[in-house]
Amino acid sequence: MPAVTTAFRPDHSLDDEGFTANLGRLLAAGATGIIAAGCTGEFWTLSFAERERLAQLTVSSCKNRGPAIIGAAAITESEVIEQIDAARSAGADAALVLPPFFAHLTDAEIIAHFEAINAKATLPIVLYNIPGNAGNAITPAIADRLADLDNVVAIKESSGNWGNFHRTLTTVKDRIRVFCGPSSTLGVAASLAGADGHIDCFPNVWTDCMQLWHATAAGRMDEAWKLQETGIAMTDLFTSGGRTLYPATKAVMNASGFPGAGELRPPLRALEGPALNSLLAGMDQLVTNTKRVA
Repeated sequence: MPAVTTAFRPDHSLDDEGFTANLGRLLAAGATGIIAAGCTGEFWTLSFAERERLAQLTVSSCKNRGPAIIGAAAITESEVIEQIDAARSAGADAALVLPPFFAHLTDAEIIAHFEAINAKATLPIVLYNIPGNAGNAITPAIADRLADLDNVVAIKESSGNWGNFHRTLTTVKDRIRVFCGPSSTLGVAASLAGADGHIDCFPNVWTDCMQLWHATAAGRMDEAWKLQETGIAMTDLFTSGGRTLYPATKAVMNASGFPGAGELRPPLRALEGPALNSLLAGMDQLVTNTKRVA
């Protein structure tokens, strides 16, 4: 399931048409669901009304084609619950919920936060572990506690650390679904270990990323490992040379003529100069090499 970008016009307003066109493109390419208003979707820049709108657009696009999972990230429990309620009203299937960010919390505080949200949640909860962004981690031990909550149905494990992913998988897979976040780097191994699926931002720029799951499931291991090699190289390209993941993703989408990107909202800034040029040259080379092997 792709974690999708949020399309912004030159004046930084939401581009409903571009957002919807990107979802249609990804669903047609084999996406089995959509994750909107997450980290890739620049959730921290979105107003409550904009998140509501993205939920409505995602639900409409996903109808009868897969689950619409909407990010509900905030520091306070009341804000998270308010966002979950809005996503439910839009018809979403689940909410993607981070631990609180910025404030450094104890394990007990993280668990209490999710317990409070679980008690009032009006949608199923997909836990979201991305400590590099959130600052607070859902460790395997915390996941073990949260997996017993009534409304928690899954976890998106995006730590990028294989040991953490595997310990989480083996600890909770008997109770909730476990999705590999950075499938571009860990997807094949995660699938072989028993993950329930992949969630990644790279389908926005490289729809073959979704074939990591299908190739592995079908036992086409030469293809799967070659795709994994490309995904690892793409990750390195997007996060080096003065680049970070989300601006690089939108830069490639825009250069490729894909809908759904447009502008970045500050504090993120569009890539330019050598950082942009080397990104596009590297992406061309990666895609060419992948097609040559296929």
